[in-house]
Amino acid sequence: MDFYTQLFLYVSILYISLYLLFLVFRKKSSVPNLPPGKKGWPIIGESPAFVGAAKSGCPEKFINDRTAKYSPDVFRTSLLGEDMAVFCGAAGNKFLFSGQNKYITTWWPTSMKKVAIFPETMEKFNKDDPKKMRSFLPEFLKPEALQCYIPIMDSMTREHMESDWSPYKEVKVFPLTKNYTFALACRLFMNIKDPKVVSKFADPFARIAPGFTSVPINVPGTPFNKAVEGGKVIRQELLNIIRQRKQEISEGKDANARDLLTRLLTEADDDGSVYYEMDTSNKIIGLLIASHDTTSTSITVIVNYLASLPHIYEKVYKEQMDIAKSKAPGELLNWDDIQKMKYSWNVACESMRLTPPAQGSFREAITDFTFAGYTIPKGWKTFWTVYTTHKNPKYFPDPEKFDPSRFEGNGPAPFTYVPFGGGPRMCPGKEYARLEILIFMHNLVTKFKLEKVDQDEKIIYNPSPVPSNGLLIRLQPLN
Repeated sequence: MDFYTQLFLYVSILYISLYLLFLVFRKKSSVPNLPPGKKGWPIIGESPAFVGAAKSGCPEKFINDRTAKYSPDVFRTSLLGEDMAVFCGAAGNKFLFSGQNKYITTWWPTSMKKVAIFPETMEKFNKDDPKKMRSFLPEFLKPEALQCYIPIMDSMTREHMESDWSPYKEVKVFPLTKNYTFALACRLFMNIKDPKVVSKFADPFARIAPGFTSVPINVPGTPFNKAVEGGKVIRQELLNIIRQRKQEISEGKDANARDLLTRLLTEADDDGSVYYEMDTSNKIIGLLIASHDTTSTSITVIVNYLASLPHIYEKVYKEQMDIAKSKAPGELLNWDDIQKMKYSWNVACESMRLTPPAQGSFREAITDFTFAGYTIPKGWKTFWTVYTTHKNPKYFPDPEKFDPSRFEGNGPAPFTYVPFGGGPRMCPGKEYARLEILIFMHNLVTKFKLEKVDQDEKIIYNPSPVPSNGLLIRLQPLN
């Protein structure tokens, strides 16, 4: 082999080697800088650890362990069979709350859709449906409309106290509040007053929430299977009510009804098909899930703190009695009365800070975007959670202390207290929940002094906070 042939061979080898190195480095540089973390087991990911922490009564452990190990800003995991980026802190909350339809969009886990939505409408259920629903809610939940609900809420709460609390020396709070909030939602959202009809919904409805975050294995006896079967019953009952209501509307009955179901059937584009009826049912179920489950758990944890902290109870009692003494016998609460319940609402807020009614919310990335130096690929799911701020000493000094004064004046820093979300996507039912909670507190503390029977009763999350024994309270009637 002559000199030039050898030189050509060496140059060719060097050129090919350099080109291969170039391709390797270019490939490496094109790999996005994903958030740190791990996916866990195949298919199920880290869902068992996530659910296990919640059921142990310490859901924040799943989050805190990973923010300490990986990043305080965002970390990667796999939940509900999806690649997921968990956003942390006030900055993470702000980014997701303000990024709707720019970086992210609404996303329902498959398990939730299989439980709550008619299978026939699954393909039609798209990301615009929540937007269409929210267009109806502002009118239904605006202050002028809410003022009309106060007498109904107050009268139903009085009846509830009289029938389900007053006859007993001890009560289990959680099942009672679930029945109460569900009956109230049925009355205001669908104008259902018959207790027998309400019970047809309430029993299967109690089975669906635990199935939302469970492993979606539809085998008899599993939480997911119970939720799916409960969903079938609810959807069929709703279809029956929708068809009956349509008949009443066509006959001109109850023309002045203000409930949301009537509005959906009279003001939307009803094409007369069964698919439209199913779509209406989907919307009502979504609203019942959002309003009933979280409000009943919020009321329960508030009662828990009132019964555990006598000095807090006394201050709430004084505020509510001042309002009660200003009323004529039998006079119902009004909007002005609600505005006077400032300390009571601070107590409610502090209760929801320490024991939030919901853990957070999911979204889906609609484009690649960057946060805190990490790339979130299109199609990934995102999750914001109350547990990166609510008990973070950076935002709430001495975070385990029950201190309603945190909410005086301007209150907590923006995007740190987020039981109702925040930004443009803040829960539209926040004011509805505030009314329901305050009216319940008024009727409770003006009628009873409270004593917690089991001071060590544990709170578990399934997925909302649930007292392990229903929160047994001893009642002392007040004159």
